[in-house]
Amino acid sequence: MASGRLLLLDSASLYFRAFFGIPDTLKGPDGTVVNAVRGMVDFTSTLATQYRPEAIVACWDDDWRPQWRVDLIPSYKTQRLDDAGAEADTTGGLLGPQVPLIAEAMKLLGIPVVGAAGAEADDIIGTFASTWDGPVDIVTGDRDLFQLVDDDRDVRVLYVARGVSNHDVVDNAWIRAKYDIDAASYVDFAVMRGDASDGLPGVAGIGDKTAAVLLAEFGDIDGILLAAADASSSIKPRVRQSLLDSTDYIAAARTVVAVKRDACDITVDTGPVQVQAFRTFGQAWGLGGAVDRALTALQPG
Repeated sequence: MASGRLLLLDSASLYFRAFFGIPDTLKGPDGTVVNAVRGMVDFTSTLATQYRPEAIVACWDDDWRPQWRVDLIPSYKTQRLDDAGAEADTTGGLLGPQVPLIAEAMKLLGIPVVGAAGAEADDIIGTFASTWDGPVDIVTGDRDLFQLVDDDRDVRVLYVARGVSNHDVVDNAWIRAKYDIDAASYVDFAVMRGDASDGLPGVAGIGDKTAAVLLAEFGDIDGILLAAADASSSIKPRVRQSLLDSTDYIAAARTVVAVKRDACDITVDTGPVQVQAFRTFGQAWGLGGAVDRALTALQPG
């Protein structure tokens, strides 16, 4: 197992950001919109230049809404479905055709594209981050992956909510300053707070501050639920009742929110950068200067 720095790309998080951050007037010679392709290539080049990883993996959503998560919480990501029950397209049909091109670009650059049946990219990331024998940087705009931050193992999140070139380097101190909890408590924190963007309602009346206070006093959700069942504990009556009313939800949400740590084979076959093939690809799709930037960033030496 390699022991150098591993850069894990939350691919969908990044290519959606590229699509909405770069004008869709950027087109290839045949008129195909390629803004997400070019953006994804440039994002990867920028990060590779800054962090010089030994390996990069493009982690893929083979299943963006796994049935096992839906079985536990039926509302999981329902707000992202269209009337037919498929993933809603918010891009006017312009991003979908670019996704296989992004995968092709990654492979030509020697970056493996890794997904697994029944797994989201988060689960692929969780598996690599938990088993890689070396430092890991996770590139994402998804705060749920803060649960993987581990200072002892040098696992960080490069959080791109403010942009790839203006990202935050998230370690335990960053999480404590932001939320007043440790990274190890993030799953329990997220379960109580909920996340409307993922269809997770959380526990009524518990937001960031209350969740942090409860975790500080009682340690984890198990301790919080024991305290809620004890009428003499310091938990306020309204919060106590919400917790007691939410025990089934909490049990399911802890599994749904926690990323898997065994979703895939973690063998990393980076392969060589296929220089001429990537140049041909870039010319065919009108990627312009992104081609040279990528080759400069990703070729060894």
